[in-house]
Amino acid sequence: MATLYVALPDRLLTCNGDPDGGQWTTETRLKGRRLECVAVAPTSPNRAFAGTFESGLFRTTDGGTTFDRLETPFESDAVTAATITPHDPETVYVGTEPSRVYRSADGGDSWTHLEGIADLPSEPEWYFPPRPHTHHVRWLSVDPFDPDRLYVGIEAGAFLLSTDGGESWIERPAGARRDNHSLATHPDRDGLVYAAAGDGFAVSTDGGERWDHPQDGLEHRYCWSVVPDPGDPETVIVSSASGASTAHTPESAESYVYRRRGDEDWHRLEDRGLPTGEGVVRAVFDTTGSDGEIYAVTNEGVFRSTDFGDAWSRVPIDRPEVFVEKTPRGLVALE
Repeated sequence: MATLYVALPDRLLTCNGDPDGGQWTTETRLKGRRLECVAVAPTSPNRAFAGTFESGLFRTTDGGTTFDRLETPFESDAVTAATITPHDPETVYVGTEPSRVYRSADGGDSWTHLEGIADLPSEPEWYFPPRPHTHHVRWLSVDPFDPDRLYVGIEAGAFLLSTDGGESWIERPAGARRDNHSLATHPDRDGLVYAAAGDGFAVSTDGGERWDHPQDGLEHRYCWSVVPDPGDPETVIVSSASGASTAHTPESAESYVYRRRGDEDWHRLEDRGLPTGEGVVRAVFDTTGSDGEIYAVTNEGVFRSTDFGDAWSRVPIDRPEVFVEKTPRGLVALE
């Protein structure tokens, strides 16, 4: 059995089913809320966190049956990013708009503001084009080898790195992208970090301190979601488009999926069962941790591949109509 948490702009879906056959069941939670992100620890799958833009942070402790709004000391109710450290399911990081980072060491019961981000020299240059007066934390990731090493993507303006659990920050290290949308690490490769950004793809092999930009073959460079193959840290998939409108707006959408193996050029994945191109918004990906297994969600529905993109099949979610004209915000896949 597999469980999917799918964050759509106006609801959270919890989907359960047999990935190798049979119909899935779907429950709708937080309907009417403006979902921004969802986070679940594989070692503690009954507890999940959902961030919303106007209503703060919600938590379930019963596998998604019920969600409660948490009382938090956050400066804003716009929770735009969340992650649970792979080292301890009790340690949760949350990012907001305006860009602030908070940490809980007790599963969300209490929170500490990790100060200093607002005082960084580059902060006056950060902005989010639809709301140019502000900016937000779009992504948070904890290094799988070092619990004190924290990666933060600011939309838009900076990649931030902390090596001491958020006590201090390094901004814009050499080669880092400025408009980071998602970040990915790999449990089998120390120092490896991937970035999908509005200004292109990037990879670091030293824990985010220096970045390279392998772009050959990547014809669409407004990148959104990035994920490596659990069985091969050198193989990575991204979703991308030519710009923000074609990435996010269903009426004008035209997005694609690319894969890169090792030092090879990027290769566009087409006609493999995963809809791409005109009318399709950028995909959001996640893996269960099984070699080659990856899930994708777009406005066309949810899809699964067991060979990391060679072939895809539609996951038979029993409410396919809820995806139409929607731009997914987040995805967590559990096995």
